[in-house]
Amino acid sequence: MRKQFTLGLALAGCVLTFAGCSGSPQPPAGDEMMTPDPSFIAEEDAWRARRDESLRKPDGWTSLIGLHWIELKAHFIGSGATNGIRLAMGPAKLGMLQQEGERLFLTPEKGVELTLDGEPVTGRVELHDDTSETPSVLGFDEGKGLVTVIVRDGRRALRVKHADAQTRTQFAGLDYWPADPSWKIHGKFVPNPPGKTIPVADIIGSINDEPSPGAVEFERDGKTWRIDALDEGDGRLFLVFADRTNGHGSYGAGRFLYTDAPDADGNVVVDFNQAYNPPCAFTSFATCPLPPPDNRLDLAIAAGEKKYAGSLH
Repeated sequence: MRKQFTLGLALAGCVLTFAGCSGSPQPPAGDEMMTPDPSFIAEEDAWRARRDESLRKPDGWTSLIGLHWIELKAHFIGSGATNGIRLAMGPAKLGMLQQEGERLFLTPEKGVELTLDGEPVTGRVELHDDTSETPSVLGFDEGKGLVTVIVRDGRRALRVKHADAQTRTQFAGLDYWPADPSWKIHGKFVPNPPGKTIPVADIIGSINDEPSPGAVEFERDGKTWRIDALDEGDGRLFLVFADRTNGHGSYGAGRFLYTDAPDADGNVVVDFNQAYNPPCAFTSFATCPLPPPDNRLDLAIAAGEKKYAGSLH
């Protein structure tokens, strides 16, 4: 289960130490690489375009402007200095937030125009968190600002986004290693017993027992490597991993990668050209998982997304 904040930071440090102590990554054996097939390049370019577009969306990860823990029974919220929860952008007073047992309510400030799930707010409303089947989205600033409620480690927090966030308007774009067909690897899925979980720490210091359907095994440089997969409920395999490029070209705390579900024989394609940075590479207001210890590979995966070069936070 989730632990203390310091434990999460320690684990984050372990990831960075792993990267730093391994030395500079070495290129794969062999200096020559055949010219990739045009269809492969087109596929990778299309994926990169979708990735860039998702980050630049008005409500994408670069639009985060705050993560505010709800500590008291009642908070005034807004951008004004007198609010208990002070937003970086938006109305000086947005309203009063109240906790009543397991329920959360907002009473809007008079004269402030808000929406809840796209409909105008005319009075006190209940906000549903991200554990609900219907999480609430509170809109302000004519929809440019969005507030949702998340639950982490049994605590609730307001996650706030705004289309005018500097991290979005000044987004510097992404950089990649050249697309390399040798990093699109055919691997094998090794299933776990049903109900298997593994402990996964996150950047805010929590540890969760996350469902793990199995592991992906693949060969590279004459060795077999293994990454424990996570299950997010959509049939795909979610890989959170660290490698020897972390801090030496890629983001220091590891990267993410999705694969399609394995076929009936357990075959799975792992395309490291589509490894990408977690949201924490672009904002300090995300709650990213860190690579489990067994997913820290003594292998330089010089493929996929490099460390973000833009100014942060």
